[in-house]
Amino acid sequence: MKHVRLAVAALSAVFILFAPDAFAEKSTMGSESPKAPVSMSKSAGYAGTMTISADKTALNNGGVITVTGVAPAGKPVYLEVWSDDTVRASRFDADVDKGTGKRPYRFYLTTEMPAYYKIFVPEQMKEKIDASRKDGKKWSLSRVLQETGADAACDVPASIKIDRYQATLMGSIVGSRGTLLNPMDPKEQKTQCLQLVKARFRSLDKVVGADIRIDPDGAFRAEIPIRSGLAPGQYKIVAALDNEIRSNTLTFENKISFPLLYLPNAGTSLNVFGPFFLTLAIVIFGVLIGAGGGFIMNPLFVSLWPLPHTIVAGTVMPTVLFSQASGIYNYSKIKFINWKLGTTIGLSMVAGGFIGPKMTELITLDQFKFVFGWVLLVLAGLMVWQTTPGYLEKNKKEQAILKEFKKKAESSAAK
Repeated sequence: MKHVRLAVAALSAVFILFAPDAFAEKSTMGSESPKAPVSMSKSAGYAGTMTISADKTALNNGGVITVTGVAPAGKPVYLEVWSDDTVRASRFDADVDKGTGKRPYRFYLTTEMPAYYKIFVPEQMKEKIDASRKDGKKWSLSRVLQETGADAACDVPASIKIDRYQATLMGSIVGSRGTLLNPMDPKEQKTQCLQLVKARFRSLDKVVGADIRIDPDGAFRAEIPIRSGLAPGQYKIVAALDNEIRSNTLTFENKISFPLLYLPNAGTSLNVFGPFFLTLAIVIFGVLIGAGGGFIMNPLFVSLWPLPHTIVAGTVMPTVLFSQASGIYNYSKIKFINWKLGTTIGLSMVAGGFIGPKMTELITLDQFKFVFGWVLLVLAGLMVWQTTPGYLEKNKKEQAILKEFKKKAESSAAK
């Protein structure tokens, strides 16, 4: 009997030495456990008792990715989805501070915002999202995350680098964002990163969705819609239970092809034929009335395509040069240009060109639309008033000038 006990002890020692993982404690952290069962999907990740897999590894200009997995029963699961491609996001804080009663006038800027970012929560939490949607433009991302528990999954935005500036009116006039301030503490960093996410995507539905169905046994499933017109390239998906338990990363690719064109600084893809033909019609009309058409293109581009107003304003500026150049040549040929007046106005435009771009950074899309809309309404009202019979009757001199211009145009056309 003694020999038997010695043999059993020896075999046990050999087993422990050569199979240490047999008695190792299973990890519940985000690292992969090689001995654990993993989903058989080609794109699968594992973290302790959590599995996750996707039905596709690629999409063609958007589509639906179905994510399935298993988590501990009775636990809520959250999915964080983002693109590798990053874009610029900014926010100007001029709201009255509740503590000091003063306006901070601080400008926050990052170039590391994911071109696509969204958090998915269990479908049972849809009512909480709907309640926040009723707040309109005042919805709070931090409040939605806290109420749904999704703050545990909000990991990617917290790691982006944010620069903050103390803005001044004089600084804006001379083309400066202001004084660069010291880095923020972790609490303010998290607050501002969520504010920048809202500033970038604007709509609550683009940031949070209640699409995860969880069964009593812990199995979960979510159909993740990727909109058309988003950035091409690699996208990532991570499942999370809390701040510690996270799955490995799933990766899929979003592909685009001509006639889709990706705009890296806007984080958007669009069909090039739409802007081409719209611009052609606008410029024909714009040059006809002595303008490049930019004042018409700006509001239409912002309204028809999901483009930031800063990108639209900056892009339209140089493109107007093409129509302006050909317009200047033809107007000069028929002697319709007064160079003295044109040079005077041009110097004023040079000064405005320094101020305008920085001012554009400090306003939101809604403010941009509001101001631009009123400017267009005033100009439209003024031009309509100047075409009324009463106005024309009182300005016979203007009619004489128009007739003279018409004669010159007909004479030039006859040569």
